[in-house]
Amino acid sequence: MMFNKYSIRFIVLCVSGLLSACASSPPTHFYTLESQSRPPATTTSAIAKKPLIGIGPLSLPALLDRNQIVTRTEDSSIQLAEFDQWAAPLKDNVIAVLSENVSILQPNAIVRAYPWSIYGNVDYRVIIDITRFDTQLGKWVNLEASWVIMEETTLAIISNGQVKLQSPLNDASYNTVVQELSKLLGEFSQQISLSLVQVLQRPRNTDTEENKLIK
Repeated sequence: MMFNKYSIRFIVLCVSGLLSACASSPPTHFYTLESQSRPPATTTSAIAKKPLIGIGPLSLPALLDRNQIVTRTEDSSIQLAEFDQWAAPLKDNVIAVLSENVSILQPNAIVRAYPWSIYGNVDYRVIIDITRFDTQLGKWVNLEASWVIMEETTLAIISNGQVKLQSPLNDASYNTVVQELSKLLGEFSQQISLSLVQVLQRPRNTDTEENKLIK
C-alpha cells in the first residue's frame, strides 16, 4: 500500500497529537488514611490476661468501596475523582486505621483486625457499619456509622452505639480531605474505645448454671 507525502504527514501529526495528549494528562495521586490516636494520659494497672478484641467485620456502601475518592456536590450529585484515588482498598484501610487507633487507646487489650482467624479466636468483636464517609470539596468531610460489640463465645450483643461526625475544610485539596477523614476515624475510634472500657470493666458472671446446680 502506497502513502503519499500528505498521508504520511497526517499520520505523523496524529501520532504527535496523541503523544502530546498523553504527556499533558495529570498524574494520578494516591492517598492513605492514617492513625490519629495517642496513648491515654493514664493507663490502668496491668492485668494477668489481656482481653482479645477483634475490629470487624466492617461494611461500606458500594458507592464508597472503590478506588476513586467520592465527593458530593451542592446539587446532591456524586463525583468520582479519577486522578485522586485510594492507595489500597478503602475497607481494608479503614479497618487497619480503626484497629491501630483502638489498640493505642486500649493498651491493656490485644486488638486484631478482621479477619483474625490466623491468630485464633477473640473475646469480643466490634462489628461496624459505615453509611457515609465522603466529602464536599472545600466545605466538609462526613462520617456516619454504627457499631455493636458482641461477646464471641455467646454471640450476645452487649453494647452498641452510633456516630454522626462532620468536620469543616480549610481548602479544596484532596490532601486536606484525607487528613480530615483520618481525624474523623480518630474520633470514631475514641467512641468505640469508650464503649469497650465499659464492657471490659463489667464483672463477668462466673456463677454459671452448672455451678448453680452443684450448689
